[in-house]
Amino acid sequence: MGLEDEFLLEDADDEKTIEYIKNYLPQELKDKFSDDELCYFLDVMDEYYVESGILDADPDADGYVEIDLDKVVDYIVKEARKDKMGEYDPEEILFVVQGEMEYGDSLAEE
Repeated sequence: MGLEDEFLLEDADDEKTIEYIKNYLPQELKDKFSDDELCYFLDVMDEYYVESGILDADPDADGYVEIDLDKVVDYIVKEARKDKMGEYDPEEILFVVQGEMEYGDSLAEE
């Protein structure tokens, strides 16, 4: 598979993830974030997972790795401020992070 194909697959997966998150969000937040913002949040989450070492952590007996969602949220809020994306309410970003986690869980169940 070529690099271009990998990017197309990543884009398709991001689109599915964004749609899942939008459906996951509470009604009052459904129109709060643009697709571009949600894509940015996904990129920052990926960056956090790589930089934090979570991807290298050993899973527990059930095969899960403990992820502190508050740390993920704090990282997104801090990076968004640094990247001049805006100020975001951590409580609202938590729903985005939870939606991304739920999407990942739904794929694992298939």
